[in-house]
Amino acid sequence: QVQLVESGAGLVQSGGSLRLSCVVSGFTLDNYAIAWFRQAPGKGREGIACIGAIDGKYADAAEGRFFISRDTMQNTAYLRIYNLKPEDTAVYYCATRGPSTHCGPRWLSDNEYDYWGQGTQVTVSS
Repeated sequence: QVQLVESGAGLVQSGGSLRLSCVVSGFTLDNYAIAWFRQAPGKGREGIACIGAIDGKYADAAEGRFFISRDTMQNTAYLRIYNLKPEDTAVYYCATRGPSTHCGPRWLSDNEYDYWGQGTQVTVSS
């Protein structure tokens, strides 16, 4: 059974940093790409970054402050966010579209993903 569980939620002051974790089970990261999305209040889900065995991608808006990584031994993917801003306040999700070693050309579309975590809330105060 494929499961993804995010953690690392918190209330952070503007300018701070945070590391979110996505622990996966039912599969190994060696064979699956993981993407991070976020959803701010009243908005749709927005793709941030993706990492697979053979590639890694970032949304244009994410370059420079967001860094995705993974630890295949721990079966965990991470998203580190630096210089947090109030507009980063959102629920952050990790997702996978099933067996694939790469993110694929449509990785930014949430319709591409079959499995999602429950989300973790990040709140940035000004």
